[in-house]
Amino acid sequence: MPEGSSPDREIIEIREERDIVICRQACREWAKSIGFNLVDQTRITTSASELARNIHDYAGFGEVIIEEVENSNGRRGIKITFTDRGPGIPNVEVAMNEGWTTKGSMGMGLPGAKKLMDDFYITSKVGEGTTVIIWKWLPF
Repeated sequence: MPEGSSPDREIIEIREERDIVICRQACREWAKSIGFNLVDQTRITTSASELARNIHDYAGFGEVIIEEVENSNGRRGIKITFTDRGPGIPNVEVAMNEGWTTKGSMGMGLPGAKKLMDDFYITSKVGEGTTVIIWKWLPF
């Protein structure tokens, strides 16, 4: 178990491309163990893959924290936090537009991840890094 990990959460360092695969697999296992159906497992895994790839491609390194959570209404779900100390995003609002990219890709990473999840939070500061937090809730 990685340093800082516990039965309540798992920490995955993103340093190499293979770490993206490790992140995908861990997120799928957590989603499955929490009780998400196959469709939601796929949504969670796809979002996590996109965001872990952003860490790798833009920051070079960072970490992912996967947790089972419960909200104030007693609803259970998964929370995944992606943090890096990379260059940051100069304009988050623009970066959240579909099709916007700095790498010549399809530009679906951030907005695509947001669409697949129930809740999405992003903060970024140029020269300090970016944090993205995503949540998916089990249906009642």
